[in-house]
Amino acid sequence: MHLDRSGNAMTDADETSQAQEGTFDLGSMLMSEVEDAPYVPLGPFRFDLPQWDPVQIGGLVIDFSLSKNVVFLLLAAFLCVLTFALVGRVFRRLQAEGADRAPSGFANAVETTVVFFRDRVVRANIGHGADQFTPFILTLFFFILYMNLLGLVPFGISSTASLSVTAALAFLALVWIEVAGYRALGPKGYAQTIFYAPPGLHPAGQGAMLLVMTPVEFIGKLTKPFALAIRLFANMTAGKILILSLIGLIFVFGDVAVARWGVAGGAVLLVVAITLLKLFISFLQAFIFAMLTAVFIGLIRHAH
Repeated sequence: MHLDRSGNAMTDADETSQAQEGTFDLGSMLMSEVEDAPYVPLGPFRFDLPQWDPVQIGGLVIDFSLSKNVVFLLLAAFLCVLTFALVGRVFRRLQAEGADRAPSGFANAVETTVVFFRDRVVRANIGHGADQFTPFILTLFFFILYMNLLGLVPFGISSTASLSVTAALAFLALVWIEVAGYRALGPKGYAQTIFYAPPGLHPAGQGAMLLVMTPVEFIGKLTKPFALAIRLFANMTAGKILILSLIGLIFVFGDVAVARWGVAGGAVLLVVAITLLKLFISFLQAFIFAMLTAVFIGLIRHAH
């Protein structure tokens, strides 16, 4: 037991607490950035979001209160609507003028993206009747892309770094995949994507195949959206944690005069390089999610 500056007795727990005061806790900083929260961080400040009482529907309790991931998810949705509203306005103006030319600038980039996805992603992977899925695949791409990119702006949050967000996107993709398969194959054909017995086998062999392959086929349907959710979540979370960890090293070694400038300079250079890499990954992961959804739709529509 020791005495503090005022002469009061201090226990070992008080000494440990006092020693920890003013120190930088890198782990706590990382968890606070990765976890969802009922506020939006604005540098040293924060904007508290409105919170409401949970709503009980039968035995299910749903909390409709806003969180930082929900806010940036809604912002990404607004940017999607704004993008296609502005691009559609440009095309309507060109049609009204009777101009037989391609738009320029941002509208031209969006048109190129739309045509690429229609021809090289949707039609190439789904085949006949693919154009009906083009709006959904394009919406997935732009929505995920905007959520990814919002995490790169100052004080921005990447909602795709939340597993609940990527799981909801994957569940939506699963619904489209299974409904597309049911509509293309009919009840009997769709049932065979789960309960399949190869023709020509002895009835005993068919029964054995059904017994073994039915759970395998059913689990296979669930692993597709699971892989979509985990891949997007892991890539966006890993990049965020790596960037914040490098920045945190500046504060961890801030009291070491010899290493201070070297660590700071190296960390800044690495953060810039990783941020550029994350910019590429933001586009890549949005493309992979949309492309694999188109691939899975094509596979189930042509199950034979």
